[in-house]
Amino acid sequence: MNILVVGSGGREHSLAWKLSQSPRQPNIYCAPGNAGTAQLGDNVDIAANDIDGLLAFAKKAQIDLTVVGPEVALCAGIADRFREEGLMVFGPSKAAAALEGDKAYCKDVMKRHSIPTAGHRTFRSLAPAIAFAEDTVDYPLVVKASGLAAGKGVIICANAKEAKEALVEIMGDRRFGSAGETVVIEDFLEGEEVSVLALTDGKTILVLESSQDHKRAFDGDKGPNTGGMGAYSPAPVLTPELQAQVEKEVLVPIVHAMKQERRPFNGVLFAGLMIGKKGPRVLEFNVRFGDPECQALMMRWQGDLATALERCAQGRLDEVQVEWDPRPAVTVVVAQEGYPGPVSSGQVIAGLDALAKLPDLMVFHAGTRQSGGEVVAAGGRVLNVTALGDDFAQAAERAYAAVDALDFPKSFVRRDIAHRVL
Repeated sequence: MNILVVGSGGREHSLAWKLSQSPRQPNIYCAPGNAGTAQLGDNVDIAANDIDGLLAFAKKAQIDLTVVGPEVALCAGIADRFREEGLMVFGPSKAAAALEGDKAYCKDVMKRHSIPTAGHRTFRSLAPAIAFAEDTVDYPLVVKASGLAAGKGVIICANAKEAKEALVEIMGDRRFGSAGETVVIEDFLEGEEVSVLALTDGKTILVLESSQDHKRAFDGDKGPNTGGMGAYSPAPVLTPELQAQVEKEVLVPIVHAMKQERRPFNGVLFAGLMIGKKGPRVLEFNVRFGDPECQALMMRWQGDLATALERCAQGRLDEVQVEWDPRPAVTVVVAQEGYPGPVSSGQVIAGLDALAKLPDLMVFHAGTRQSGGEVVAAGGRVLNVTALGDDFAQAAERAYAAVDALDFPKSFVRRDIAHRVL
């Protein structure tokens, strides 16, 4: 079996790692991959958004299954192109991927189909958005770029001044490019966040174990939003009763809604939820594995991921069962100084070989590349140190001990990953 993993981050390394453990002994290719994926198979120098290049490679290499990591490729229609050419791909169509690629559309779908979420208004020009921000008294509010902004296009505003600044930044200055052509202004929801991911082939829904991300850059949930500074799984806030409610009120309705919208969903559906006094509400839907939630989930996944994703792509998800390691997993993201702003490239990272020998621990590479036989930093989020433990305290202790054993001076981590359960 030949498997192509599209992407270059920690999510893709963790997927490639788990896929490589399939009893079907697959050949793993990653495009473009990183220094970690290079240890599992062959890296292919094709960008994740180069659909023509990926398609040509998949045909030449006789790829049996393509697993798409990043949302950019999915929203650009990679799954459609592969399916048109008769190639099997795990990931939703471009039309279905609009759940993540177009937040205004996503909110409209939830409103039409009575899926619980925050109240919102959508604006396509700056002046009326500012007028709304100045007139309303219901602060805090959340201002979101409607398009893809790598997890950074969400700004919580405490007053009208902050809302106006956010709107000018997104719509006027175009900080996030075309993603800011439309904005969604929505009510601020209070409570605790949880990530619920499910595989679905449009008919069957297989809910995965819960997890929780840490979006802010610094301890105590301070600093700017990032792509994620750490995660843990499971998230105790999602009790069995709440999970049943989420399945009934969120997951089943959104899968049915996408059928009715003539955009059937096949792939992994990610519901970012706020658990508050009024029960679970949807903050956002994503159309791919979360990063870094995926790393914690793959550490706990037991069984043949390759066959599970293949069956999902074939519309045979009802044949799949998943077992989970009962132990919790904690993932700590090691980032370069300056992240989520601009960072340098080329700093050597030492100490990885020793960590590779430790049990119940994986260092998933994110922004890395190989240079002259050494692993060097090549991005903002560089490594994802993931550990299992008998409890959350032990898992976190193992992860942070591994972080401290690295020789990577110009880096930083949050020291409070999993603080809500610790």
